[in-house]
Amino acid sequence: MGFGSLALAHLLASEGRTSPAKPGENLPLNLRARSPHHAPRARAMISLFMHGGPSHVDLFDPKPDLTKNNGKDYQGDVGFSFVNRASKKLFGSPWKFARHGQCGTEVSELLPHTARIVDDICVLRSMHTGHNGHEVSIRYFHGGIAGVTGRPTLGSWIVYGLGSESGNLPAYMVLSDPEGHPVDGTHNWSSGFMPPLYQGTVLRPKEPRIPNLVPPPDMTGGVQRANLNLLAELNQRHAAAHPGEADLESRIAGYELASRMQTAAAEALDVSGEPAEVKRLYGLDQDPTREYGTRCLIARRLVERGVRFVQMFLGGQPWDTHTSIRTALPAICKRTDQPAAALVTDLKRLGLLDSTLVHWGGEIGRLPVCEGALDNASGRDHNGQGFSCWLAGGGIKGGQTHGATDEVGHRAVEKVMTPNDFQATLLHLLGLDHEQLLYHANGRPVQITAGNKCRVVREILA
Repeated sequence: MGFGSLALAHLLASEGRTSPAKPGENLPLNLRARSPHHAPRARAMISLFMHGGPSHVDLFDPKPDLTKNNGKDYQGDVGFSFVNRASKKLFGSPWKFARHGQCGTEVSELLPHTARIVDDICVLRSMHTGHNGHEVSIRYFHGGIAGVTGRPTLGSWIVYGLGSESGNLPAYMVLSDPEGHPVDGTHNWSSGFMPPLYQGTVLRPKEPRIPNLVPPPDMTGGVQRANLNLLAELNQRHAAAHPGEADLESRIAGYELASRMQTAAAEALDVSGEPAEVKRLYGLDQDPTREYGTRCLIARRLVERGVRFVQMFLGGQPWDTHTSIRTALPAICKRTDQPAAALVTDLKRLGLLDSTLVHWGGEIGRLPVCEGALDNASGRDHNGQGFSCWLAGGGIKGGQTHGATDEVGHRAVEKVMTPNDFQATLLHLLGLDHEQLLYHANGRPVQITAGNKCRVVREILA
């Protein structure tokens, strides 16, 4: 019937909770709601992932010394990704910063909408991967080890640990971009060595966002039900003859979920009934923001209906401003600033922000020196030594900044925060202990933070 390919890997039961795993065993292969390790502050998460490395020194991390010394040679060591265009000329931000909100957090003029929600967000100014490359840092953020593929992503760990609150929608949903997949493709939402039950379900960027969800008229009603019942019986017979095959069990679950999604998914993805003021809030009335705003609004509607983890991506890596940053950076800010801020505002309006974590950020930042000549075509090379992102809701203390980079924004020097610290903190807010959340792969217990030294960053918690 075409449903299995869409919802492959999601079994969502509507009743009951599963018992905890026994020592040495994995949690049961289903997504029934599970009891967390401790009382959670958040029940769901939305990640607005900004592939390419947003330039923190132009957006969230003002550096007067960088501006003052514009054009002078940087005296520190720099690791360049593109040596043929390398320069040590300091490149002061072309944009002005100003304080906003009651907290007084400084934000660039490129983000006027984000500036209005600073009292609700925590800006993390000391992120550090230690790697300047895109894929190596993306995999660190998503899978817990820099550069390594084949590991479950954060969303997979969350739905593995908590299950789902929805019986009619996938627990982990990915909202893709009309311009294509992001850098590193399907690795961004893979379940790795976990069963495909826990991988992300990707929605198309345009209607129909879910292909083949509605059957043709001659296959509806009793005909469809009879076909699905026969399919279920055959699948169950096959599963009984091949016990313990996770891929098979996940595929069967996908068919079961897909039949339940026919009504629920269509309703969740239809934003036409939203009030006009809400559509304007997200920028659906403007060309630059309409597409991304629509996806942000859908993300809100999904968590509102019990989806555990929603992740939004951009095609390619539009924040990768190696050249012409004076035009490229304003363009991507224009596209994403209003919708991202609207998401926080809207969740707060509906009383959902307290229980929903929102993340905005990329895998790296940009260098404080220019790439190429210091002129109108200047850009910035990669920088994984120090950069910014932000969090809101779900137990995060808004109206604050955390950590700091050096005087020109090159390296994180105060309250340094790694992706493993980031993961441990988010899991904690969702009621999960990163050291107790284990998946046994090939007989060996594995955790998302891979046993790396890390901590829950309690200073940013409300």
